[in-house]
Amino acid sequence: MNPAIPCLPCLPDRQAAGREHIEEAKRYLSNAREILKSKGGNGAPGYYSDAKYVKMACHTAWCGVLVAMDTKIPQLPKGKRKTVDTYKQYLATRNRKALNDFVEAYNHLHLFGGYDGTLIRKTIHTGIQLAQNIINWCEKN
Repeated sequence: MNPAIPCLPCLPDRQAAGREHIEEAKRYLSNAREILKSKGGNGAPGYYSDAKYVKMACHTAWCGVLVAMDTKIPQLPKGKRKTVDTYKQYLATRNRKALNDFVEAYNHLHLFGGYDGTLIRKTIHTGIQLAQNIINWCEKN
């Protein structure tokens, strides 16, 4: 998270802070796309060639999802950390489609891309599209 953007509870205008965080999330996603475009490489058709940069891009995109989701979820008590289940529980009570997108973005970006380092373009592209859907949902709601 950008240190120049204060956390949500610190600002009197929570909506303005939310907009700033959404813009930050979009920047993360843009950076992820740029990493893939410039450094992902061209492997065999339908594949990237450099797992290091694919992992970096997927992690960046996933961070963008979390930054956007943090605009929606209230701060936890001091010493508590948000988990994936925290986000899932929040979405389960609000929007089923957003929940499905979040779970699949977690799978595609965090697990398949970030940990496994899959080089399949379609998998990574799907994850980035799901991340965009979540950021758009956070922006509208």
